[in-house]
Amino acid sequence: MGRVVLVTGVARQLAGRLVRRILRDPSVERVIGVDAVAPVHPLGGAEFLQADIRHLAIARVLAETGVDTVVHMDVNSTPPGRRGSRTAVKETNVIGTMQLLGACQKAPRVQRLVVKSSTGVYGSAPRDPAVFGEDTPPKSLPSGGFAKDVVEAEGYVRGFARRRPDVAVCVLRFANVLGPCADSPLAEYFSLPVLPTVLGYDPRLQFVHEEDALAALLIAASAPRPGTLNSGTFNIAGDGVLLLSQTARRLGRPTLPLLLPTVTWAGAALRAVGVTDFSPEQIRLLTHGRVVRTTQMRETLGFEPRYTTAETFAEFARSRGPGLLPPESLARTVDRFADVLSARPAQ
Repeated sequence: MGRVVLVTGVARQLAGRLVRRILRDPSVERVIGVDAVAPVHPLGGAEFLQADIRHLAIARVLAETGVDTVVHMDVNSTPPGRRGSRTAVKETNVIGTMQLLGACQKAPRVQRLVVKSSTGVYGSAPRDPAVFGEDTPPKSLPSGGFAKDVVEAEGYVRGFARRRPDVAVCVLRFANVLGPCADSPLAEYFSLPVLPTVLGYDPRLQFVHEEDALAALLIAASAPRPGTLNSGTFNIAGDGVLLLSQTARRLGRPTLPLLLPTVTWAGAALRAVGVTDFSPEQIRLLTHGRVVRTTQMRETLGFEPRYTTAETFAEFARSRGPGLLPPESLARTVDRFADVLSARPAQ
């Protein structure tokens, strides 16, 4: 008998691609995809069960299929295809996670649990440390939105790990995932013709390529390799950082610096017309930034990303096409302007 893997949230592109990758593993006999809505993309030879993880029916799914590995991908900032409300998303993230974990606790065959989380658990605040490690407490806990959902969901995961110490639990905290197929609020922000920014701030940002995100999830869902341990909590991000101003230059998009209250108002207006989900937590990220340490990712999980933060963003930028301004010309102009300012004598 081979392994039986259940993946939640398969209506999303990333989870659907993960299902197809898991099917290539010769040790896997059966893959079951679960979501409240049917996916529009193919799942290969995987079985699809339309089930809402917020409901008790998910316990019956685990009991009847003999699942031994659960990959929880249904923790997200927006509903698939932008359908549904923020309330429904929060219920899926928090109540859905709680129900899924309750089902796993009652399923004796479950041996491994992988949870897709986010570095958003650290928040973004003015007094944040330069780099967050997995054990670094945030200076200011997220007060709402997706980041708060993730904090609550991880709390339920820790409780499950205490109740079922026989289960290997792996939590992957991803930096912002980008790539040619990226579908996220931050990807929508970078696709705007002009990027609103907070006057006086140039935050540091980290990204992880969608291919690296899939590779990390596959490692976490597999049997550990010699010298590695795929249980615990791990930050997943590409090497290096980019300033927000650098991302704008590489996209060829001009920025529009605004006072913080004006950015907040602009974000609410963009959400109202459905242009992008410019949430308060995203505004905090674009104000204060966030950088995480990835030592445990390499030394304990045994994962080495193929793409750096800069390479990830370059792939994303190529997929979005040229901006209003040629990136090379914009970069030369900004550099020339900076040289002029630095050459001016002090007053």
